[in-house]
Amino acid sequence: MTGRATTARDDRSVPGLSPGRIAWMVLRVMASVAALLALYYALPLDRTSTRFAVTILVAGLVAFVVLVGLQIRTIIRSPIPVVRAVEALALSVPFFLLLFAAAYVVLAALSPANFAGPLSHTDGLYFAVTVFATVGFGDITAKSQTARLVVTGQMVTDLIVLGLGIRLVVAAVRHRRRQQDPPRHPSDGS
Repeated sequence: MTGRATTARDDRSVPGLSPGRIAWMVLRVMASVAALLALYYALPLDRTSTRFAVTILVAGLVAFVVLVGLQIRTIIRSPIPVVRAVEALALSVPFFLLLFAAAYVVLAALSPANFAGPLSHTDGLYFAVTVFATVGFGDITAKSQTARLVVTGQMVTDLIVLGLGIRLVVAAVRHRRRQQDPPRHPSDGS
């Protein structure tokens, strides 16, 4: 024995987190993202109206906020908050990007003046990811005021998702870890 006091933080293993459970969690996230992608590609986004475009975007953003709220609640209640946080981000970010990708495809279908050219589902997703990553290659550009407003809206919500969203997830993990760790008292030698 080294004489070193063992604390809850010294034991990094998490009860119930077997390799099989990790594999199941990864599979669940991958299946969820695959389902989101399949739904996105199946939607007839090229035959829509402005009302439909606005409805998709607003309803999608509300669903995104609800999804993140539910995920934060799950993180706070989980015995494995870090794993749940990774799961939450792995599902939330693709959902968010697909939401804007759908809006871009609809806008491009509504008017050729909205973008430099027509957008397929893949083009819409590519554009949403380049805006999110702030890469902006310039091969797809918003031309109309409406399209530029939607792109600007994505840029602002990107910052909110990156700043506030990640901060909330990290805070939820810290909160849960504090609940799991036994309190330390100066008299116990810790």
